Amino acid sequence: MNGVMLFNSPPRARIHLCLLKGASRREKHSQTVTSTMWLLVFIAWLLVWLGCTYWYLFGKRSPFSLNSVRPPGPREFDQKKRDKVIKQGFSLDKVPRDLDVIVIGSGIGGLAAGATLAKAGKKVLVLEQHDQAGGCCHTYIEKGFEFDVGLHYIGQLHKNSLLRIIFDQLSEGQLEFQELNPHFDTIQIGQGEDKREYTIVSGKTEMKSHLLKQFPDDAEAIETFFKIMKISAKKTHYLATLKLIPQWLSLFLLKSGIADLLSPVFRLSGTCATDLVNTLTANKDLHVIFSYLFYGVPPKDSSILINALLVHHYKRGAYYPKGGASEIAFNIIRTIQKYGGNCLVRAPVSQILVDDKGAAHGVKVRKGGEEVAIHAPVVVSNCGIFTTFQKLLPPEIQVKPDIQERLNMMKHGRGSFLVFSGFDGTEEELGLESTNFWLFKNNDMDKSMEDFFSLSKEEAPDNIPMMFITMPSSKDPEAKIRHPGKSCMTILTMVKYEWFEEWKDTAVRKRGDEYHNYKMRFANKLFDWACQLFPKIKDKLVFQDVATPLTNMHYLGAQRGAMYSAEHNLERFQAEAVARNRCHTPVKNLYLSGQDVFSCGIAGALHGGVLCASAVLDHIVYIDLLFIKKKLKWRQAKELALLARKKMQ
Repeated sequence: MNGVMLFNSPPRARIHLCLLKGASRREKHSQTVTSTMWLLVFIAWLLVWLGCTYWYLFGKRSPFSLNSVRPPGPREFDQKKRDKVIKQGFSLDKVPRDLDVIVIGSGIGGLAAGATLAKAGKKVLVLEQHDQAGGCCHTYIEKGFEFDVGLHYIGQLHKNSLLRIIFDQLSEGQLEFQELNPHFDTIQIGQGEDKREYTIVSGKTEMKSHLLKQFPDDAEAIETFFKIMKISAKKTHYLATLKLIPQWLSLFLLKSGIADLLSPVFRLSGTCATDLVNTLTANKDLHVIFSYLFYGVPPKDSSILINALLVHHYKRGAYYPKGGASEIAFNIIRTIQKYGGNCLVRAPVSQILVDDKGAAHGVKVRKGGEEVAIHAPVVVSNCGIFTTFQKLLPPEIQVKPDIQERLNMMKHGRGSFLVFSGFDGTEEELGLESTNFWLFKNNDMDKSMEDFFSLSKEEAPDNIPMMFITMPSSKDPEAKIRHPGKSCMTILTMVKYEWFEEWKDTAVRKRGDEYHNYKMRFANKLFDWACQLFPKIKDKLVFQDVATPLTNMHYLGAQRGAMYSAEHNLERFQAEAVARNRCHTPVKNLYLSGQDVFSCGIAGALHGGVLCASAVLDHIVYIDLLFIKKKLKWRQAKELALLARKKMQ
């Protein structure tokens, strides 16, 4: 019927209808062309994005390689030769020309960033205010005794571990580590007849099974905690990734809930340790075990993920640097020097130079009564966020809202108090051992720490609730060679900076009798407590030195004497806070490194340095490290297969 109607229609109507049909076909064709064009645009955009992503991840030259790692050379025992590396005093003629990067502070975070950047082709200068490089990795020798000040033991250094690979790359294979006894920690809770003792051992399965033997009624709680430990070990790199990808993308993933779908690590990071362990068990002693590696923050204010990560850190063994903690700085500085850089001490930085456009372009160094300007297009600060933003930036930059916003994310950490004791006698004669001891007067860490830090200055020395004891001379097999017939012990506890604040404007070793008597009240209580475990040391004590928060400020540049830098509280480890607290700063070309970037301790500061180097290079160097790890595992598998074939022949 339609055909008949069309045939009988007037010519003008038929022409009009044909025109309509032609227009319709052209419109459809145009739509097809448009769709095709947009598809091609999308494919082109996708290819460009994939290409740029590939180039960002893999297109830049890696600073690391297997070829740079060589067998360890003979240990350098000549102190004068060592001092030329770790005690090289500042002068302008020792500053390399055409600098690319200035690093403020020679702690492990600064050295890690510096060495990575040096191996990437950057000319690096590390500046240290103390007379010896190394920060918390340095040691000091007095009266024939050598003391470590911050490094007491390190974990995750088993063969082909990521941390071991990083140390090998930064030192180019020159750092060696001694594995300690499997029983690496002893925890004592209570006093007198009420004292309970627990032991922590390393081993993939042994750590958990040993703990289950000591707490047979809490098997489910231990199983759950070890599951959290496993998540912390395998997924914490997700938190690091939040700092490496663009901040807007990190926040989008977190706020949209996508991150939580990917892993529980983001939720656990912001979970209160006390709240979680209370759901696992009512056994207060086990609560202590889950949080015994204290860093100045009570469990009620700390992250369960961080506490679990610290315990897991030693699951595959505890280690100590052969030759002492100063070997770390000695060998990493030599790497920086090999690539044209240098590390200079007695070089206190007084100001970070910022140009009219708000970009950092160098520093001022105090030399005698003068200030010397040194220029570089990139400045890395490893001296903590508070010192960097509140002391080193020009006043007009300090008050900017984005600087204050970053500062408000952090709180000052607790001060550290250390007692260094030297004894005439070997470890066998004195009954010392490589095992560390953690002592707690009771099993309520939250209450004991809260009560202690609320005490007055006069009450505090008589009410110390906890302490840590380590014997560095028993950990390093070469200590007997360097210091024969001598043994040493380091005791550590946490204190309030305010108890010592009245002497902050006095000079080191010239603070007066009142200060000396006050700090010795703490020291004597701690040492007497240690003598209960090691009674033979009391009569063999020939040297003792005491470090208060003021001491740590002077020698380590630690703000308010906090060796663990900014407080590692629960708020800091909320996933969004982790994403915002990154190496980039509001000041262009100024970057942060060390403990304030990621987490506390030697390993935490080291990762802070590697994260910082990634930010400066705009290249995720962890990908390079993971490729090296994969190659090493392949090599190990081939060696094992070859060995198996030889045995079968």
